[in-house]
Amino acid sequence: MQKRSIIPILYIIFLMLPIYWLVAMSFKTTQEILGGFSLFPQKWTLASYRTIFTDPTWYWGYINSIIYVTINTVISVTVALPAAYAFSRYRFLGDKQLFFWLLTNRMAPAAVFALPFFQLYSAMELFDTHIAVALAHCLFNIPLAVWILEGFMGGVPKELDETAFVDGYSFPRFFTQIFLPTIKAGVGVAAFFCFMFSWVELLLAKTLTAVYAKPIAATMTRTASSAGYELGLLAAAGTLTIIPGAIVIWFVRNYIAKGFALGRV
Repeated sequence: MQKRSIIPILYIIFLMLPIYWLVAMSFKTTQEILGGFSLFPQKWTLASYRTIFTDPTWYWGYINSIIYVTINTVISVTVALPAAYAFSRYRFLGDKQLFFWLLTNRMAPAAVFALPFFQLYSAMELFDTHIAVALAHCLFNIPLAVWILEGFMGGVPKELDETAFVDGYSFPRFFTQIFLPTIKAGVGVAAFFCFMFSWVELLLAKTLTAVYAKPIAATMTRTASSAGYELGLLAAAGTLTIIPGAIVIWFVRNYIAKGFALGRV
């Protein structure tokens, strides 16, 4: 083994250690976790996973999260596509200032908007709904998606647009049949980052939901019982939470690499 490969291997081990520890804890009881240090479970148990897949409070947390994350990703990318096209193709008064203002929304912490969103959605009877969380996350994801997509669109020559219009393509037909396939890598990258932000965000999701739309992140914060925290159950829930993100990363891994190459990620 060459010396230059030792450091990357150690770095990968260092990154994977917390994930391994989380998975190992999910197969332990809380008593064993608190009882002492062990690399492997002394007594393997699936009780925590059985609870998650049989208790509606737990498995509906995952379903709720997937629902509003999907809604948010679709809305964010759909709205960002025409906006990014306008920023990449046209110059108008205040375009740079508007683009900067979009990014400043992304820079603000979610806590700043928690109370306004709560009062607004309560008044509109949208509190504790999937669409409420999805729309709240759009405030952060749409600017990010516009920024990413604008970078990809800027790399497409304007001659492509002009040639298509000369050939008689209408704008909707050109955009969907020619332009979108050209920037599919950018769409994949934007969708990935929108998905990941909405999936892991806790404050707004917990503030804007109570029962019917409560996400898994909020459910995981309520694992305390009379005997203390159910650490095995919490570890099992955390393990299952990693899976959707890992699946998304697998499908868009090549697009993410291209995003890094273009300097937009």
